[in-house]
Amino acid sequence: MERTSKQRPNILFIMSDDHASHAISAYNSKVNQTPNLDRIAEEGIRFGNCFCTNSICAPSRAAILTGTYNHINGVKTLGDDLDGRQVTFPKLLQADGYQTAMIGKWHLGHGSHYDPTGFDYWNVLPDQGDYHDPVFIEHGERKPYKGYVTDIITDLSLDWITERDPSRPFMLMCHHKAPHRPWEPDGKHQHLFEGIDIPEPTTFNDDYATRSQAAVNAKMRIDDLNVVDTKGAPPQDLMAEEVRRWKYQSYMKDYLRCIASIDDNVGRMLDYLDQAGIADNTIVIYTSDQGFFLGDHGWFDKRFMYEESLRMPFLVRYPKEIQPNLVNDDMILNIDFAPTFLDYAGLPIHERMQGRSIRSLLNGTTPSDWRTSMYYRYWMHLDGCHEVYSHYGLRTHDYKLIYYYAQALGTTDSRDESKPPEWELFDLRNDPYELNNVYSSPAYEEQVKELTKQLEQLIHEAQDEPVHA
Repeated sequence: MERTSKQRPNILFIMSDDHASHAISAYNSKVNQTPNLDRIAEEGIRFGNCFCTNSICAPSRAAILTGTYNHINGVKTLGDDLDGRQVTFPKLLQADGYQTAMIGKWHLGHGSHYDPTGFDYWNVLPDQGDYHDPVFIEHGERKPYKGYVTDIITDLSLDWITERDPSRPFMLMCHHKAPHRPWEPDGKHQHLFEGIDIPEPTTFNDDYATRSQAAVNAKMRIDDLNVVDTKGAPPQDLMAEEVRRWKYQSYMKDYLRCIASIDDNVGRMLDYLDQAGIADNTIVIYTSDQGFFLGDHGWFDKRFMYEESLRMPFLVRYPKEIQPNLVNDDMILNIDFAPTFLDYAGLPIHERMQGRSIRSLLNGTTPSDWRTSMYYRYWMHLDGCHEVYSHYGLRTHDYKLIYYYAQALGTTDSRDESKPPEWELFDLRNDPYELNNVYSSPAYEEQVKELTKQLEQLIHEAQDEPVHA
């Protein structure tokens, strides 16, 4: 029997770039309000422990599309493009009758083998794209648009949904550029937060006292923000600490202004689904490709396995199946997204995919064998920009073990000479802000042994290769 759109749900996947969950009021943000994103949470479910497996843009996007870790899909760093000949969930949905589209930020390469595949329609930004009057690439043809990029992506998305064949289900990936650096707001929100001081996070003055050289040497401190980021130089009469606070306020206000535009545009899409009478049969997802430091540990950007960078927002609404106002703290990963979408479409999970469908969690049931730990790996060692060391690690509900492997790779890079491999262990129950590295503490000797064994097991299960001895 032919399956119709009434029997299979539409899927609207909305993803922003670098939107930290702690800048969403549904996640108890202390810095902003996001009423339309909150609406998804209120009418559906909020996941408190959704994590990326590599906190950087292109690798996370590749993991989402393929349901695989980066050493499997080949996109380990920003310099790697996604070979579109491999299996992705849009390809599988498209082959089974779904109408598919990709609109907005792609960031996985262009040209032979790297253009978006598995989509009936695609219209994407070249590389990172521009905030104002951006150029898009529509099926290989460059086209300029007038206006603000978040509005344009939403306009194009709504146009495509409106013009679709209503007799068949659709899957749309609406990928916003914002709030990626350099955080350029639109005219509507450019004065938002004027006269208001954004609260500084608890760890704003972190001194990295017990931690790795990786944390000490990273070049992503608030002090490292440049005049493009802050839209000008600080007043000349400020002391060093005052300059730092001035830069934080400038950065945060523009970052949050960009998010305000996203929130407005998500509201437009939710309103359209209601007005078109398709809200009940449409799964709406809001997420980001990773987390982001909002002055946490004195940083901006991401990359590290620390909580603010590791955690992704993940909000889902599907009135036909998901009860409202649910909160779930089970551990889910970005490699779980693809299997979940296939599950809802009534398709088998492809054997290549390493994630797992979270449909049972969305329905309020946690399987007895659900994961209680996860594997993370950041590959971009000393990238010439933020200079974060390559590392991998394990996170359980109670602990986090991180290994910065630097010289363990046997590189000849002179910058590695003073960077021997290092370990960090955090007791998340007693140290949720990850300020106290207890790896060398005798009191945690048994935990270190057990967690190292768990890490090795997860590396094996992920079909990766360990670096530590």
